[in-house]
Amino acid sequence: MKRWNVIVELPAQRDIAEAHLWLTEQSPAAADRWFDSVYHTIGSLELFPERCPLAPESKFLNVEIREILHGRRRHKYRILFTVSKGNVHILHVRQGARLALGETAPEE
Repeated sequence: MKRWNVIVELPAQRDIAEAHLWLTEQSPAAADRWFDSVYHTIGSLELFPERCPLAPESKFLNVEIREILHGRRRHKYRILFTVSKGNVHILHVRQGARLALGETAPEE
């Protein structure tokens, strides 16, 4: 079974650190569980990363960006990544309620 090399890029590391910091203010124990579990989800991309669907950002950026969801309800995060040459590059970890990169809010 082929294993992919998973690389968490600096912007994604920052996203995770910021989310962890915010969650720590709410509940330190829950924040640590979230941190461990988000890296577990990222680690799962070593096997079959193409199983994940294309992210909405793909159509805006003309790049094949995939996503895997992590968490539930209001604590759902989108892990955005690319797959190429045996590597999985984790680009961003975005809170699920945020607009996709390139999207604009509807006019009110």
